[in-house]
Amino acid sequence: MGHPSRPLKILFTIPNFDTAGSGKALLKIATRLDSARFEPHICCMHDRGAFFEVVRKSGIPIHLYPYTADMSRRLRGLVHVLRTARFFRGIRPDIIHSFHYAADYSEALAARLAGAKWVFSKKNMNWGGSSKNAWYLRSWLANGIIAQNTDMLRDFFPGWKKVTLIPRGVDTSEFQPTGQPSPSPCPLPQSFQWIVCVANLVPVKGVEILLEAYRRIAPDFPKVHLAIVGDDRSEYAEQLKSIFRDLVEDGQVIFTGKVLNVRDYLDKAILSVLPSKKEGSPVSLLEAMASGLPVLGSRIPGIRDQLANFPDLLFEPGNSKELAEKMAILLAMPSEERMALGLRLRKEVEARFTIEREVRQHEQFYTSLYQ
Repeated sequence: MGHPSRPLKILFTIPNFDTAGSGKALLKIATRLDSARFEPHICCMHDRGAFFEVVRKSGIPIHLYPYTADMSRRLRGLVHVLRTARFFRGIRPDIIHSFHYAADYSEALAARLAGAKWVFSKKNMNWGGSSKNAWYLRSWLANGIIAQNTDMLRDFFPGWKKVTLIPRGVDTSEFQPTGQPSPSPCPLPQSFQWIVCVANLVPVKGVEILLEAYRRIAPDFPKVHLAIVGDDRSEYAEQLKSIFRDLVEDGQVIFTGKVLNVRDYLDKAILSVLPSKKEGSPVSLLEAMASGLPVLGSRIPGIRDQLANFPDLLFEPGNSKELAEKMAILLAMPSEERMALGLRLRKEVEARFTIEREVRQHEQFYTSLYQ
């Protein structure tokens, strides 16, 4: 099938815009597609979430519909699939691109019944366990799959021709060493130097490892404080605040809570750390690199790709001692050397991880389905 004479209609689906991370990734791609060749639409399940208003203002048509079904109850699930297929036919998309993080396959069934090509982005390293069969079925039903790191290609899709590697990208004009401070307030006192960790506080982010490492080095670097930037409305966050209460009460560690714009925090930092136990292709690390910050990341899929040319900036996941040692080395560097390292990381993003590159690869991916 050749490329149609009209723009390809791409329907992006996502459960919600509550957490904003995946929603921002979706919107950055959708708003940058070549309008002469592609017509983006968005479908989500409800209009709640702080980021939804940003999506609405983009001007992209938005459709609200509960487009997934619980397939453990087969008959009821299939009835919902048929209703969703009817809903999709009303929009008449050429391609439905799912940004759902879970092993749902009901959406794929509905899309295929509606006559649309269905693709999904594999955004996390979940695969086995109780959801293994659902992941296989979701992947088998897909016309195309976007993998976000090389470990996914090797571990999940060995030899699969329908799978394309497209890493995440960032806007290097928004995140840059000389960027203008954002208008949003930043509570980090200028009297200290700051390490930042940008992560919503869930156990997989491994923030306790960073806090343990910081506790090791804090006596040697009394002017260096730590800011945890991300949603802290969780039981895990409360546990961290309790375990490290002494650091919080002394003001050495600040939990900022959820912020929509992290740029101001990066502007005031001298080091960014991501101690995750599992990632797909973390954009927060790329944003720090694009901002000209030295970074440290755990040696896991996704981060390994992003720091492939900087292996000394990786540490074993869960190893607070190794992380503390590497943090101390970077903090003890002369500021000129630290800045030079940050600029090399910036150039790495410019070469391999820009949003323009990510969008171009998506456009090629969509077009290839019609060649």
